Amino acid sequence: MTRIQSAGTLEDLESVRVETLGRKGTLTLVGKEMGKLAPEERGRVGKLLNGARQKLEEALEAGKKAFDETELRARLDSEWIDVTLPAPGARRGHLHPITRIQRELEDLFASLGFAVLDGPEVETEYYNFDALNIPPEHPARDMQDTFWLDGGNLLRTHTSPVQVRGMERLGPPLRMIAPGRVFRNESVDASHEHTFYQLEGMMVDRDVSVAHLIYFMQTLLGAIFHRDVTVRLRPGYFPFVEPGFELDIQCLICGGPGCPVCKQSGWVELLPCGLVNPRVLRMSGIDPEQWNGFAFGLGLTRLAMMRYGIDDIRQLQGGDLRFLEQF
Repeated sequence: MTRIQSAGTLEDLESVRVETLGRKGTLTLVGKEMGKLAPEERGRVGKLLNGARQKLEEALEAGKKAFDETELRARLDSEWIDVTLPAPGARRGHLHPITRIQRELEDLFASLGFAVLDGPEVETEYYNFDALNIPPEHPARDMQDTFWLDGGNLLRTHTSPVQVRGMERLGPPLRMIAPGRVFRNESVDASHEHTFYQLEGMMVDRDVSVAHLIYFMQTLLGAIFHRDVTVRLRPGYFPFVEPGFELDIQCLICGGPGCPVCKQSGWVELLPCGLVNPRVLRMSGIDPEQWNGFAFGLGLTRLAMMRYGIDDIRQLQGGDLRFLEQF
């Protein structure tokens, strides 16, 4: 009993319990020796053992309760909350870097007279391929690994279907952009994701030329990077434009020598563009003899990487708040 009363911790109480009441404790060992006693002594000794065991258990339980009450009082003293104080309020959030880029581009093109359009992420084969001059047997379909869904629909591989829907609904003359999320069934690495963001743009009017296209692209890049960037325009093949071009920018991560983002080339493909193929205009109900235009597709995800110096595309949708709080 003295040891129970002088115990300073719950561990000390547990030690007393094991030494007295445990499988190899004192009272347990004494109980095992009762078979050696004379029959007339067993009742008396058994009664004494049971009484001692009961007193020990009661003392141990009382000691444990005292420690629990002491711990509770300490917690109440240290963890109390003054409910009369005003609430701290919501923490200030952070816009995702892709959202920042998208909003800036929407404001820029709105100031240039472009409408901002949206469309479904689950598309039909017609709008994603056929209406963009990519029929079933066209080799360009092999360039885009598609997530096919039940019923023949798919997750859109680009935001170009919104251009078709915009031409059908609004007709010429037309200036529009279509930012949004797209999907490709491809392997993920430092510069590729299966889910990423694009921005399509289109202008349909009379006598539109490549000069108009270059002007708007230069305006776009200057507004986003707020500095001069080295670009190159080279021929490119896309079924929905003719002629087609690839507008590349010198990698802003490495500055040109080569890195994983630019695949050691020093250049990053940023802006596939060109004059709208007459077949695409005709399938959207527009007479290519009267109207023509340009179209471009911009990778918002890659643009954010170039602007903020992000060297791994997987960080953008990794969900790490420490990364996002930098922006």
